Amino acid sequence: MINHVPDLLVRSQDNGTSGIFAQIDAQQAGWDYLNMAALRLKGGEQFSGEVGEHEHVTVILGGRCTIKSSAGNFVSVGRRTDVFSGMPYAVYLPRRTSYTIEALSDTLEIASCWVPTDQDHPAQLVTPKEVSIEIRGGDNATRQINSILPPGFDCHRLVCVEVYTPSGNWSSYPPHKHDVHRVDQNGKLLEADLEEIYFYKINPPAGFAYQRVYNASGTLDSLLRPRHHDMILVPEGYHPVVSAPGYTTYYLNFLAGSAQSLASSDDPDHAWVKGTWQSLDPRVPIVSMDMEDQDF
Repeated sequence: MINHVPDLLVRSQDNGTSGIFAQIDAQQAGWDYLNMAALRLKGGEQFSGEVGEHEHVTVILGGRCTIKSSAGNFVSVGRRTDVFSGMPYAVYLPRRTSYTIEALSDTLEIASCWVPTDQDHPAQLVTPKEVSIEIRGGDNATRQINSILPPGFDCHRLVCVEVYTPSGNWSSYPPHKHDVHRVDQNGKLLEADLEEIYFYKINPPAGFAYQRVYNASGTLDSLLRPRHHDMILVPEGYHPVVSAPGYTTYYLNFLAGSAQSLASSDDPDHAWVKGTWQSLDPRVPIVSMDMEDQDF
């Protein structure tokens, strides 16, 4: 799957104006599937595109928009001001779809991902009430996962989740990987071979996180410092994250590969830590349905 090891940290080009402020395509990354762009629009501004032979998802990071497409229209989508103030909306579009996004709020921020497909699936709106919340880990490895396009979602390859890691906590921990497609003797999937993008937001935005990406052989071992609106590419290996004290770390994960799955395996040197957790961090969930108007 991986053609070369890319630069794993992709710095944001954000200058506060309208337009794309973070992006990566599969050719740049040296892999087969994932393409991503984060976009900002001011009220009344529009962005149009054509997905071609890709399936496509847009996650509303903050603000409201209308998405008109050849596969259907989605009017006044989004509610939260930013990712730290509410639950997500998203719109999935099938291949061979043209679309126009119009910002209805003063500022709109979205993140879109698209991957090649030879299948047709229906256009779909994902609302907060359809996003399951999981509190994962324990002690100072407690974090919140919001499943936007979970395994089993009516699409071909895409999986999308957003993760909230409180100040000083670890996530994606114990370190896990998903870079080999493995099944047991009964055909049950044990691990999928997945490409993955981490798109970061930090609250307050002057903060940072650390992420290590490494494999067992030692041919890949990078320690990276993502900041607000940076991306990290995970082509293979284990990839734990730690949030700097004083800052809440958010990342949006897009994944695609050999199966529409999150099947992974823990680093055997660190898997034992799961057995030591005593409690959950009371700071999670950081966002919840309590923030939402239930009448939607």
